[in-house]
Amino acid sequence: MRARRLVAVACTAGVALSLLTISAQAAAPEEGLRLLAVRDSLTATHTWYEQTYDGKPVLGAYYVEHVDKSTGVKTVDDGRLTVGSVDVTPAVSAEDAKAKSAGAPEGASLKVLPGTGLVYEVISDNGKGSERTLVHAESGAVVRTESLVKHADGTGKVFSPNPVSSQQNQNLVDGDDADSAVPAAAYRSVTLSDLDGSGYLKGNYAQLTGSKSKLAYSKSNKFEYTRANDLFEQVNAYWGVTESQKYIQSLGFKNVNNESQKITTLGLKEDNSFYDPNKDQITFGTGGVDDAEDVEVVWHELGHAIQDAQVPGFGSTVEGGSIGEGFGDWWALIMSSADAKDTATVPLACIMDWDATAYTTETPHCLRRTDTDLKYADRKGQVHFDGQIWSRALWDIYQKFGRDKSAKIVLEAQFSYSPSTNFAQAATATVETARKLYGDTDAAFVRSVFDARGIEKN
Repeated sequence: MRARRLVAVACTAGVALSLLTISAQAAAPEEGLRLLAVRDSLTATHTWYEQTYDGKPVLGAYYVEHVDKSTGVKTVDDGRLTVGSVDVTPAVSAEDAKAKSAGAPEGASLKVLPGTGLVYEVISDNGKGSERTLVHAESGAVVRTESLVKHADGTGKVFSPNPVSSQQNQNLVDGDDADSAVPAAAYRSVTLSDLDGSGYLKGNYAQLTGSKSKLAYSKSNKFEYTRANDLFEQVNAYWGVTESQKYIQSLGFKNVNNESQKITTLGLKEDNSFYDPNKDQITFGTGGVDDAEDVEVVWHELGHAIQDAQVPGFGSTVEGGSIGEGFGDWWALIMSSADAKDTATVPLACIMDWDATAYTTETPHCLRRTDTDLKYADRKGQVHFDGQIWSRALWDIYQKFGRDKSAKIVLEAQFSYSPSTNFAQAATATVETARKLYGDTDAAFVRSVFDARGIEKN
């Protein structure tokens, strides 16, 4: 159970995630907490700590302080866990623990798992992203193995946003990467900004990684390929990630994944893409439509990187993961909406429709939609399906407020999430953020869209 500590006389009514309100001048966190990250948002500064026991991190625990910039009021989300007495002397060596991993181990570190005791956390790469294996430090038994990557199965990436959407043509097919499969009008000439001048697709906000012999290179920084050339995917990915970060900063956010995001289009032949938080890298597969040809796939995966940057370890539960998938779909929609023109044949709410041509027969081709009528009671415990409940709520917010205002509300709210945030908590955080930014009337509308999905107040 969580060891909650009362740090105020009373909780602030309506504040999300069971936050406890205290004065900004209160004492700093006591011993047993180690600074993890500081994030700055439009309305507050968010300081994250990890709980430690005898200097070792406690798995699943967190502690975060949110300081409101206008009032100086501090709110605390205390997610520390009860540990009890733990013997911190391992009986098993790190090398023995690494041998328990199914992939190529990158290291093993001692951590405390409440209810279990001292464990080795072994991080390895099985060729499909990072995997974590927890090995009991006394018995050597494997306690748990789990993937650390955030997937979007069967994805693809295109021009702006993709040929099906830009050409409003449901009859296009992959054609095994043939140039003839896509009309020339689907290509858009763009500026690749913020390059570092190395000749590679590497810049302030994105960088392609992998063997240099397989990376796009141009001494003159001209990267003009068509889809028959695999380097075309790298250009799409670089441009998509860079433009997304530039848009985020245009909204006033200077610390939302503001880094050179690692990207690779090499090595994964499956029809699948994922964000790996352990490597902070997005990997795009080449099965079906090459995933990095569909920029909506790029923006979806970037959505996971955005949330991971805002909330370390976000999405540790099914509902948290569902929120992540829903946000990723919605982020793809938000970015696509800038170029959306005629949407009669391919609606804006139809996400990743170029990639979806590889495995759907019905039209419009959609990997998922953000305008379903799914409600909280319809959830199936599957993150991609349940995520459509969340994306529909965000779709309604977008429909009401437009691109910039809705993006500000949602991005700002996510700073107040915890790793295990559920639908009700995230909804409450979003409502309260709308209230802070725009007032009671807009907050009431935001509350109404979550009510319409059957998402109760926290």
